[in-house]
Order: sequence, then C-alpha cells, then structure tokens
Amino acid sequence: MQEILGLVRRCVEDYDMIQAGDTVAVGVSGGKDSLLTLTALARLSRFYPKPFRVVAMTIEAGTPGMSFDGVADYCRALGVEYIRVSVPIYEVVFLERREKNPCSLCAKLRRGALSTAMNEHGIKKIALGHHYDDAVETMLMSLIFEGRLGCFQPVTYLSRTDVTQIRPLLYVKERQVVNAAKRLELPIVENPCPANGETRRQEIKELIASLEGRYPDLKQKIFGAMQRYPLYGWGVGGEDK
Repeated sequence: MQEILGLVRRCVEDYDMIQAGDTVAVGVSGGKDSLLTLTALARLSRFYPKPFRVVAMTIEAGTPGMSFDGVADYCRALGVEYIRVSVPIYEVVFLERREKNPCSLCAKLRRGALSTAMNEHGIKKIALGHHYDDAVETMLMSLIFEGRLGCFQPVTYLSRTDVTQIRPLLYVKERQVVNAAKRLELPIVENPCPANGETRRQEIKELIASLEGRYPDLKQKIFGAMQRYPLYGWGVGGEDK
C-alpha cells in the first residue's frame, strides 16, 4: 500500500488536485478501483500537508443482488462518512426503457444523481477511480472509434455544476489495484448488471492484451505520449500547450 500511496500522492501533487480545506467525495461504485481510491485518500488525508476531508458517496441504482452494507462497515472502520443515495436507475433503464445499449443512459442518470447529492451536501470536489490502464484504454477508444486524440483529464472543472473531478489513481496500474484489493480484502460488491463487460472498453482491453505480447511497453508508451504531447489537461505542472 505504501507504493500506491506514493503514486497517488505524486499524481495529486503533479496535477494540484487537492487544496487545503477541501472536502473530497469519493464516488464508490463498490468496485476495486473506487474502493482503493477511497482507501488511499483516507490514508493520505492523515498526513498530507494540505489538510482535507474525505467522504464516500454511493448511488444505489436498485440493481438486484447488490448490497453496500459491507462498504458501510468498511467506511466506519476507516472513519469516513458514508453517503448512500437510492435512485431507481435499474428500473428505468432495464424495465421501463428496456435499453439495448444501457450503459450511456445508466451513466448519465448516475452522474445526475451524484451531482444532486453533492449539491445537497455542499461538496464541490469528487474523486473518481480511473487508473493508468483506464486512461490508455480511453485514449485508444477515442482514436479508434471517434478518429481523434482524446481522454478524460486528471482534473476536470464542470462549470454547469461547479464541481471539480479529480482522478488520483492515474499513476496506479490495474495489476497494482487488483493486488492491493486482495491484500487489503476490500469489500468489493459484485456487479450483476446484465450489460456488465459487454462494452467497447472491453474490446479495447482485449486488443491491448493481444498486442502486449509483441509490444510489452505499449501502455507505457501511450501514457507517456499523453503527458509529453500533451493532451489538454495532461501536461504536468499545467503545461497543456
């Protein structure tokens, strides 16, 4: 965990993600990425020179078979406030609308519910669990499916909602996340969603895996190019041009 904490701290400092006095909500889906983000920031908040507070926030979509009670217990052990918001997203997407491509609508409804909850609690900053591999995959998805060079930014200010999104796990590789989740015995909530895994991201993940046998440093080269080029918002120290 010390290695991951070091990577998270470096990412936070490289992109000036956290200021003194911040309250940072961590969007907890129940997956390993968001739970590790929560764990890392909760630990970082204990010694980081800029004091900040961490809260956990979950949008409970009403998906059958999903329970976040274990996450609630974990938050109590961490000493972190846990905000749970119930929204009938599963019912709308799968039972009422019967969406053939449900992921986009589901994500939109979750973002809306999350934004509303943050506004109600006066929170202006949220940490998302995207890691190193997610960034590389998103870059390739943008190139292959949209014909452009693009990716989410390490820090994104949403002017419409006055919320800042940060992604402190960006220097942490997926294999490190997997290993840490096992070692820490994180209370992962399995996702029984019918559309889980049936996405374009999964296609790109499989494509990268097929190429890494011949080009083992492929992800490193792509990630490095995103910072050196840089993509907008990816220049370390604000070097975006």
